[in-house]
Amino acid sequence: MRDPLFALPLARAHEHALAWLDSLDDRPVSARSDADAVGTALGQTLPEGPTPPEDVVDLLAAACDPGLVAMPSGRFFGFVIGGAQPAALAADWLVSAWDQNAILRKVTPAATAVEEAAATWLLDLLGLPSGSGVGFVTGATMANFTGLAAARGELLRVAGWDLARGLAGSPPLRVLAGRERHLSVEVALRYLGLPAPVLVDVDEQGRVLPDALRRALAEAPDQPTIVLLQAGNLHSGACDPFEECIASAHEHSAWVHVDGAFGLWAAASPSYRDLTRGVDLADSWATDAHKTLNVPYDCGIVVVRDRAALNAAMGAQGDYLIPDAAGDPIDRVPEMSRRSRGVPVWAALRASGRNGVADLVDRLCRHARTFADALAEMPGVEILNDVVFTQVCVSFGSDERTQAVVDRMLTEGTAWTSGSRWRDRAVLRIAVSNAGTTDEDVARSIEALRRAAGA
Repeated sequence: MRDPLFALPLARAHEHALAWLDSLDDRPVSARSDADAVGTALGQTLPEGPTPPEDVVDLLAAACDPGLVAMPSGRFFGFVIGGAQPAALAADWLVSAWDQNAILRKVTPAATAVEEAAATWLLDLLGLPSGSGVGFVTGATMANFTGLAAARGELLRVAGWDLARGLAGSPPLRVLAGRERHLSVEVALRYLGLPAPVLVDVDEQGRVLPDALRRALAEAPDQPTIVLLQAGNLHSGACDPFEECIASAHEHSAWVHVDGAFGLWAAASPSYRDLTRGVDLADSWATDAHKTLNVPYDCGIVVVRDRAALNAAMGAQGDYLIPDAAGDPIDRVPEMSRRSRGVPVWAALRASGRNGVADLVDRLCRHARTFADALAEMPGVEILNDVVFTQVCVSFGSDERTQAVVDRMLTEGTAWTSGSRWRDRAVLRIAVSNAGTTDEDVARSIEALRRAAGA
């Protein structure tokens, strides 16, 4: 017999969830209400007595609906945000129902087994070293944090410093990064008490210049150093020249960390794998399964070649814990309480298979190319990047006109295309990241861009 406490509210949630997903083809992508209005609809005063759980679910769905942005829509191209594959979304519901704190192998064997299988598949799919430590964290920011924590600990250990003593008095570490590094790596450095990076010159697509990196490394050849590279520039989608850069870094015994939030997935496609040639030579990597792989929020992934370095940075022990000699998830992530984030990853990979993931990457890239080709034909429009992956940066002439097109798109609501600045110019940035984006979605969005541009 089903538990009556859960049956009705879950049934209502299921009904509302399907209604939301069914609305994505037709609803405006932009929200129709602001946070203040949603807050008013939710109610400002905490009730004195209980409310039936099914009524709570109904209120939540009704009050929030006008304030929801259709991020899972195939016409959401802002930031770099994917949707959710059906198997991954359904698996995530199970994760919530199972309610496992997936930190110990012996305590939550099912969750651990699924994550270990997903980790093995990921390493194979992305061409990263087998046997690397893999952790499932909240997003790319914490994946960068975790990889850099491993780097910090190992470099200090080699320098003869025990991090258990703290950072005060420790040998100074140096960080080198390209001028177009992502904000998340600087946030991670700040969390870790590491210095702001010394910036290295990049080319016109934001790729680190190998000669500039070599010169920067030579300025302090004996100083413990972290080199930050990226797979997938935020604006151009370009990847750093990994083979040359990593070889130079390793000549100086530097640790190389790759921020591959979305671009690392190029390695899963034979058509785009060349973009990441040599990335497997690095020491740690960060990516986000919510982006290109399209699992529900939240799911970042960190990979560290040296499992011992990852465990030393993240591991925690306590008399009340039940460790496993094979290692535990708690040894690979910053949290002591976490949901089974790797389960939706396993589901997405199992449902797609190797060829399905490659087809997904190829399809996203094809859509980006379609956008670029169509926009390039409009008068006064300039594509500013080489469209090598899933990013398209567009200028509509002056900064003022470009910003006006961005504003019109957000107001009109057919598609979401966000604004940014790149190389001292205002741009409209299209990030194609949703597995559900169709040719029709792209065509509708291009027509909306034409209207917004007055073309």
